[in-house]
Amino acid sequence: MRRNELKSLLAKGEPITNAWLSIASSYLAEGAGHQGFDCITVDLQHGMIGFETAIAMLQAISATPSVPLVRAPSNSAEKIMHLLDAGAYGVICPMISTKEQTERFVAACRYPPRGTRSFGPARGKLYGGPDYFQAANDEILAVPMIETAEALENIDQILGVQGVDMIYIGPNDLALDLGEQPGAETMDGATSKAIAHILSRARSAGIATGIFCADGKLAQQRLREGFDLVTLGNDFNQLMDAMKLAIATAKS
Repeated sequence: MRRNELKSLLAKGEPITNAWLSIASSYLAEGAGHQGFDCITVDLQHGMIGFETAIAMLQAISATPSVPLVRAPSNSAEKIMHLLDAGAYGVICPMISTKEQTERFVAACRYPPRGTRSFGPARGKLYGGPDYFQAANDEILAVPMIETAEALENIDQILGVQGVDMIYIGPNDLALDLGEQPGAETMDGATSKAIAHILSRARSAGIATGIFCADGKLAQQRLREGFDLVTLGNDFNQLMDAMKLAIATAKS
């Protein structure tokens, strides 16, 4: 099976850069894959993307050096399995708050006897190789998203679930659930302290940790703090920023 290069990077302790796609475009996905990102996440929760378009985007990413990931729309075993069958090499699952939810998510990512994933790899086998079924349990990344006050309370139990490869912090929803506003992770408040606590507990448990960042500058800070994977904003905001800059430059 094709190796999951993210696992190799994690084993070597090298930082991972992740692109976040919310625009339904295989052209954009292919272009992003040639920019040097280690991985690219197709967002089916908040992105304007349906399943059929996600397949085309995963195909486009597969033609580049980047590893194709998805954010599932929910902790639905059927949807998670379908996205893995479509060729995703890792799943970020939103709103994981308890040990039981984590176990259900991880089980959907693993074939028996280590999980409950149904057999039917389809495009996953085309991308991964003929021995996909035999090796998928060891290559596919299962990544619970930590973004609630309940998850903060249960973080040690979540980290203790067998099969969790990495956790991923969603700072905006975490801020909202802690009574703050999106963007509060850059302030000295409850969200900032919660993020530091989650990272500390994950490092103690030997579990890699990723986080969404508004931009490259914040991503640089997070890497210095010890995060293993950083998302450098999303495609829509990056495009809007580039357009604004182009207009400002032209009129200056």
